[in-house]
Amino acid sequence: MIEHPVRAHASREDLAREEQLAWKIAQVAIDPVPVEPEVAEMIGNRVIDNAAVAAASLARRPVANARAQALAHPYAPGAAVFGAEVRCSPEWAAWANGVAVRELDFHDTFLAADYSHPGDNIPPVLAVGQHRGLDGAALVRGIATGYEVQIDLARGICLHEHRIDHIAHLGPSAAAGIGTLMGLDAETVYQAVGQALHTTTATRQSRKGAISSWKAYAPAFAGKAAVEAVDRAMRGEGAPSPIWEGEDGVIARLLSGPDARYIVPLPAPGEPKRAILDSYTKEYSAEYQSQALIDLARRLAPRIGDLSRIAEVVIRTSHHTHNVIGTGANDPQKTDPDASRETLDHSIMYIFAVALEDRDWHHERSYTPERAHRESTVALWRKIRTLEDKEWTRRYHDPDPDKRAFGGHVTVVFDDGTTIDDELAVAEAHPRGARPFARDQYIAKFRTLADGVIEPSEQDRFLDLACRLGTLDAAEVRALNLAAPPGALTAPLQGGLF
Repeated sequence: MIEHPVRAHASREDLAREEQLAWKIAQVAIDPVPVEPEVAEMIGNRVIDNAAVAAASLARRPVANARAQALAHPYAPGAAVFGAEVRCSPEWAAWANGVAVRELDFHDTFLAADYSHPGDNIPPVLAVGQHRGLDGAALVRGIATGYEVQIDLARGICLHEHRIDHIAHLGPSAAAGIGTLMGLDAETVYQAVGQALHTTTATRQSRKGAISSWKAYAPAFAGKAAVEAVDRAMRGEGAPSPIWEGEDGVIARLLSGPDARYIVPLPAPGEPKRAILDSYTKEYSAEYQSQALIDLARRLAPRIGDLSRIAEVVIRTSHHTHNVIGTGANDPQKTDPDASRETLDHSIMYIFAVALEDRDWHHERSYTPERAHRESTVALWRKIRTLEDKEWTRRYHDPDPDKRAFGGHVTVVFDDGTTIDDELAVAEAHPRGARPFARDQYIAKFRTLADGVIEPSEQDRFLDLACRLGTLDAAEVRALNLAAPPGALTAPLQGGLF
């Protein structure tokens, strides 16, 4: 990897294109380095993972609305939309499928200087691949680039400290991935990356306070914007330049300012794109920092026994966990039984209480209004608080990925003053966890989430394609979709513009 210094430059400095981060990302995108077999297999796993979550969310209102918007834009040849038969314009297919993938907050993650869900690159890259009639080998190359660029940006540039949403890394990565998929030249990719970044910088209020369905829509918007950016760049339209480093660019005005210095690692020429192997999926439908704590709650519950004896639960964890999903966020909505599903998904207090009571976590049952209003749950929920622990913050950001930790230390205080302590560094499904996910676990997750939604024969057909992704021909790539049985898809409750 080459570590690229990135800083703001005054306009009079006239920063050469070759020194700009967008150009360096374009060089990564056009590098014809082969995709390694283990990377290709993991890409297949994540295609399965995305489809699993999409299947489970097909009937949910935000997904139905996004699908209705896409189906109002039919196009030939077009791209497939999960559950539907009509082919749509690729940017709209990327939109609908991106919402389906993100709605349950249940697919992959990468956490470093910033956080990300790199599986969000798959819907726009796949949509363009289907529309353009490209094969599985091209698809795998494009997805590998999308993962590489988003993860490398998340390693080097923290958006969260400035309350910029993480889709600002996704727009450029998806544009780069599409560039690799299509074999575009460096100039076109450079302009598309710049346009995609400029149109996807937004505040992270989508993940703060009363969180709405836009939390799922935001990454889909970035994917749609990336497809549109590539289209414009192919037609010869340019981008603001330099987009990161300009005097009024992203670093100077949205991030740490004119004097800031960032280091973004990117593969050297000829170096394989392996970043996807540093990412990890979710076993539970909840914010990633809660994964290890759900496992810890399940482990603690038998030791605790009578939960009514709990006087207090203190979770000592990283700065990020404390301030995003813990009491450090200072969001009263995080302890409100009437909060939205999206808000409960970002409340470790709620999640830990339910996991203690149920000794399990379910993507639907754990979030129902009835579940959130259970009297015993509310009482336990409000006894839980988080504290930032500097050691957990250090471990969260450890430069060695084999030492990085996303869990916490839990102290349960009983009504008689006695305590129980336990801790867990990573989720059991993490690559370093007790039960790391591999192909069999991805397939099992897919079967579980698709059960009762997608016919078994259709599940088999899809898995056959996904498990040999890199060898698919163009027709098979176009068939990489899930068909829903008649009557399975819900219609929007009200109409819109289209």
